[in-house]
Amino acid sequence: MSAVNETMIRDVVSEVLGKLNGRSFSPVSAPTTSPSASPSPRVQPPAPASAPAPAASKSCACEHKKSSKANVALRGKYGVFQDANEACEAAQEAYLQLKEKGVEARRKIEEIVKTMAEKNAEPWGKMELEETKIGRLDHKIAKLKIIKLVPGVDWIRPDGRSGDHGITLEEYTPFGVIGAVTPSTHSVPTLSGNIVNIVAAGNAVVFNAHPSAARCAAHAVRAYNEAIYRETGIENIVTIIEKPTLDSFAAICKNDNVRLLLVTGGPAVVKAAMQTGKRAICAGPGNPPVLVDDTCCTKRAAKAIIAGAAFDNNLLCIGEKEVFVLDEVADKLMQQMSENGAVKLNPAQLDKLTKAAFTFKEGQGGGCAHASVNRDFIGKDPEVLARAAGVNIGRDTQLLFAETDAKHPFVEEEQMMPFLPIVRVKSVEEGIERSLEAEHGYKHTSIIHSHDVENMSAMARALDTTLFIKNGACMTGLGLGGEGYLSYSIATPTGEGVSNPRTFTRVRRCVMVDQLKIY
Repeated sequence: MSAVNETMIRDVVSEVLGKLNGRSFSPVSAPTTSPSASPSPRVQPPAPASAPAPAASKSCACEHKKSSKANVALRGKYGVFQDANEACEAAQEAYLQLKEKGVEARRKIEEIVKTMAEKNAEPWGKMELEETKIGRLDHKIAKLKIIKLVPGVDWIRPDGRSGDHGITLEEYTPFGVIGAVTPSTHSVPTLSGNIVNIVAAGNAVVFNAHPSAARCAAHAVRAYNEAIYRETGIENIVTIIEKPTLDSFAAICKNDNVRLLLVTGGPAVVKAAMQTGKRAICAGPGNPPVLVDDTCCTKRAAKAIIAGAAFDNNLLCIGEKEVFVLDEVADKLMQQMSENGAVKLNPAQLDKLTKAAFTFKEGQGGGCAHASVNRDFIGKDPEVLARAAGVNIGRDTQLLFAETDAKHPFVEEEQMMPFLPIVRVKSVEEGIERSLEAEHGYKHTSIIHSHDVENMSAMARALDTTLFIKNGACMTGLGLGGEGYLSYSIATPTGEGVSNPRTFTRVRRCVMVDQLKIY
């Protein structure tokens, strides 16, 4: 049989089978003919017959497209991806699945994350400390145990109005996929809290963790996804780039599936996010000042200042970074600090520590306003700073402090070390002015210890910070010892404030005119 005749027969068979099954078939390929084989001019392939239209199928082009996305998603390992675009595609597919499964699936994911964060607080906290080598293990663990305080699905409640012309309903609906950046200072806690907020609002999320804390973040994402998939069947509601880079961050920002950005980090990454052209929720830097006046309880103030500044070796962006105290109570405050776990450095010891903890431009000495923080000292234990200062301290020392002037590098830089500069001021007005200068207009956090409401009000108006705490440690501003709720992403540059599920929603309005009014 010639090759051409065989081809013709195969085509006819395919056409007949297509008619019998009510759908078209592709012709079966014939064996390749040799170059010398010449087809007979009398034999032509059969003309297409006017077959009946193919029967409707449940499998359409869009489903094939969806299937291809799902296949891409499966190339990750429970949310952990090498390629940023694949991570975004997988998150988009997971978002669509979450949309179909509804609010109960969101509640289940919230429950899973909160339960696992608390259950795994010790091993995950240890893993993060071993990777980043900054902070304190007891506080790494504590930050994960309190993820249960992060608000979830119950925050997503519609607003309704009714009147003479009917009813209006406004609902808080998801964006879709959110791209998020997490810091090295609180990698797994920030990631976990973000997941609760973001998924409670009905979204999926793609993380680009800080490279210094990427391994612990990827480990947590994988564990969360395994549990979420087991309970809900959704595999990639949280995705992460295993080896994050600036390029992977740029790819996430450019991906069409990503509708909103959440950035928790320093000035550089915040600036980059705000220049992407996409809406960005940015939790930027802070340098929180503390003002202590002559009406406060100095013992209470000292304990609160130590508790806040020593927490995780002062890595918190809300943590007390410098203290301005009225001259008449300065000695009493410092004495109370010395009696409650802090150690005071003398001028010579302060000078040694300053030279070790900061780098200066050539030709400039200690105290230069343009000093740069030595990263080797960020988040280190008080013992490390004490050795640099040439002083021996007890193992139970929580914090170091010393008197400085208002222009000292420890005052002007967000140094994130268990050390506090103490600056004397002659009046509340001077204290507020100095606080405003030290805060640098970040509008992040400020703290006052006072029993004078007028002083409190004056500082609140002058500094205009997102968090303003009175007579408590910095953590009280996030619901730890004060009223409120917890989040590790405080959007100061972009104004959203302490993030919650509503932060990650679109407000949509539905109006019924002249009907459904029941009064």
